[in-house]
Amino acid sequence: MTPERIGRIRWRCRRGMLENDLILARYLDAHADTLTEAELAVLDRLLDLPDNELWDLIAGRGAPPDAGIAEFVAQLRAA
Repeated sequence: MTPERIGRIRWRCRRGMLENDLILARYLDAHADTLTEAELAVLDRLLDLPDNELWDLIAGRGAPPDAGIAEFVAQLRAA
């Protein structure tokens, strides 16, 4: 994975909602070097969600739209 791609993802992790921003930044700081292309694709889809929907998923109040996002959200919660 290129540093440019990580930079773009890191920028997209900056959210309007502080809670999302902190969780995503912490996860990316810990796992950026080990993310697979499949995980990056799921993260891209997750970052397409509006802040409130994203927070509902992270907080366990929303149903993930697919299994890939469900697995990634579980990783976010565990980080």
